Amino acid sequence: MVKTATMDLVQAAKAAIQQVSVSQAKQMLADDSIALDVREADEFAAGHVTDARHIPRGVLEFAIGDHPDFADITRSVVVYCKSGGRSALATATLQQLGYSNVYSLIGGYDAWCAASDDE
Repeated sequence: MVKTATMDLVQAAKAAIQQVSVSQAKQMLADDSIALDVREADEFAAGHVTDARHIPRGVLEFAIGDHPDFADITRSVVVYCKSGGRSALATATLQQLGYSNVYSLIGGYDAWCAASDDE
């Protein structure tokens, strides 16, 4: 039952946010968007998008306001996790905090790496 409730939360978040593909995200990052990795520290240390900022999902609400790169709540941010669930929840949270240009990466870091393998 908990798994269903969790998936329902993720699906509700995905319905309320904007999502982008890997190719869209790469273009956005080339155009001065910020990549925000919301995975845990060990996941980030194992590999991440170049120049990504790291704030784990569990402390996002507490840490985002103190991070100077996120002072401008209108700047475009591409949020990602491993596969897209945590980033969807994080993106919805950022919208609630007033960030107006936040996007969740479809498929997360797994999709990013798979796309890089195809290049």
